[in-house]
Amino acid sequence: MLGPVNVAGIPYRTIWPEPDGTAVGVIDQTGLPHRFATVRLASSAEVARAIREMLVRGAPLIGAAAAYGLALALRSDCSDASLATAHAALLATRPTAVNLRWALDRVRRTVAPLPPPARAAAAWTEAGRIADADVASNRMLGEHGLGVLLPLAQSRPAGRPLQILTHCNAGWLATVDLGTALAPVYHAHDRGLPVHVWVDETRPRNQGAALTAWELGQHGVPHTLIADNAGGHLMQRGLVDVVIVGADRIAANGDVANKIGTYLKALAARDCGVPFYVAAPTSTIDPTCVTGAAITVEERDAREVTHIRGIDSSGQLVEVCLAPRATAAANPAFDITPARLVTALITEHGLFPATTAALRALDLAPPPPPQNAPNTP
Repeated sequence: MLGPVNVAGIPYRTIWPEPDGTAVGVIDQTGLPHRFATVRLASSAEVARAIREMLVRGAPLIGAAAAYGLALALRSDCSDASLATAHAALLATRPTAVNLRWALDRVRRTVAPLPPPARAAAAWTEAGRIADADVASNRMLGEHGLGVLLPLAQSRPAGRPLQILTHCNAGWLATVDLGTALAPVYHAHDRGLPVHVWVDETRPRNQGAALTAWELGQHGVPHTLIADNAGGHLMQRGLVDVVIVGADRIAANGDVANKIGTYLKALAARDCGVPFYVAAPTSTIDPTCVTGAAITVEERDAREVTHIRGIDSSGQLVEVCLAPRATAAANPAFDITPARLVTALITEHGLFPATTAALRALDLAPPPPPQNAPNTP
């Protein structure tokens, strides 16, 4: 079950089940980019901690991990009470990403009608289907996104790579494989289309600097790290052809919740005439959420703002304080980008405007093949 995105030339998925169904393996993303390590999660509580402490993160990956966590809970206790308790505990780990609830509800619907002894195996199988479906969706999403990138690249001067700006990490590490915002980039790069990615550092947790830059480098995609505040400047200078970001939740009207700072990129893109796309699977759309104003925005520990981690001159991973020790800090993890600023949503079903009417049309059967998706750039 290996994927096409590489670590030191070896293809990995971000989560993988052990064959006997007793645990899952994950990449510990808190050590990246300085230390690549994997962790074995053998209980629902361990999965919940991994999600809460961001060993695994990114809306689609959180959903897949939670599905396996529910299956592990049923392995030790298959009762109705255990199902309800584990569902609630996993759901409470991260409030903004809707894929978490979507995956947990899907597993619960599958196993609740079954006799308790059959539940653990059924839940494990369903979690595997969720993980595999994420990979398939991202592959289709990437093909549709490639259809966006190709005409933009063809309109550029000969020899000039397509300049893409992204925010946070919506790549392979945020999903089971390939990614959302970066899936079109990987498709383009692997097919020989010259691309260059501007990578926002994405304070305060620096997912761009730590994760996006790392995974692009592992796969050989040209990229440059920038400070968060540099994006607007680059757009004004004509150095950005397109912005592609992911999403943690999309409201029924097309408003998008994504990592804090996304809204500012959308404003700059609108002012500079740069197309702004949101790439996300349909599992990220929350039809119960009428507008972005109803989305719960997670407030994380202020220490993420006042402190930063990195390696020192001796190669040791250390944390340092950036602010006066008595300084209060606020740390909203997400912001809401209004639908009016979104050029289009890139999904596994194709491109859709960020409108209520268009999102209703996304309640489809299996995704159709991408239309006019080229095999080569």
